[in-house]
Amino acid sequence: MPLVARFAWSALYWNVAVILWGAYVRATGSGAGCGNRWPLCDGDVVGASANGQTIVEFTHRITSVISLLIVTGLVVWCWRVTKKGDWARYSSVLATVFLANEALLGAALVLLRHVGNDQSVGRILFLCLHFGNTLLLLATLSLTAAWLSNGSRSFTLISKWREVGSIGLGLLATMVTGIAGAVAALADTLYPATSLSSSLAQDFSFHTPALVRVRLLHPAVAAMAACYVVWIIWRSSTGRNRFSRSAIALITLLFVQVVIGMTNVLFLAPVWIQIAHLFVADALWILLVLASADLVVEAAKEGRET
Repeated sequence: MPLVARFAWSALYWNVAVILWGAYVRATGSGAGCGNRWPLCDGDVVGASANGQTIVEFTHRITSVISLLIVTGLVVWCWRVTKKGDWARYSSVLATVFLANEALLGAALVLLRHVGNDQSVGRILFLCLHFGNTLLLLATLSLTAAWLSNGSRSFTLISKWREVGSIGLGLLATMVTGIAGAVAALADTLYPATSLSSSLAQDFSFHTPALVRVRLLHPAVAAMAACYVVWIIWRSSTGRNRFSRSAIALITLLFVQVVIGMTNVLFLAPVWIQIAHLFVADALWILLVLASADLVVEAAKEGRET
């Protein structure tokens, strides 16, 4: 594997770790640890007087800055070692754009005070935009790493537009599932349940906040996304006498994700299970993007490269 490809995979892994830490920031209510100042803090981050939430939030900001430096370095390196027309060039640039937008959305959450115990509609809106942008960031980074690993070729879309549209809608449904999960996790943080029975009562009661009732949307859209994952597994394995390694990985992760999701509900969404749920979701999304890309793009002919 080329060294630049190894660096691209490392950039992807680092950003997954930063995303998980960001989820820890939200789950522990540490988003307001630095007040409404960004990118600096208005509290101590070192020493005996340092507040725990301040340390957690400021650490997230430091790791985010490192992510920006890493991805910027990836873009420069990628453009130096690839040829004109190689798709890895453009996916790396898109990754930088999404990462910059990620920082801006995070800054907006802090500056507009959509952190801590804030329950406003604005926070929900920015959270949806933030997580949707996160998924696009992971998608572009994973495609960059995969294309660099394969020699960074030029590609063209397949001519089966119905299949391309179906795959696009499937990925969109999966993104909606992830966004709904982020909203459900926010509801678990802002309105923690004391027992499973009270949690279920909250979900179906008309007197509870709308944000809590939205939690029911997550398993509904997750079922649709699961159908898409199964379809991708079937399509990627058509014509083979056995399942590919990516298909087996998708099957395994889908099963694990369902189990973790059920466990998260039964144990009233403890932080560590929320982090595990998000980690498997990120891994499932990355594999799904790569498998989908294999189905909709094909290597360009030699004479078409410039």
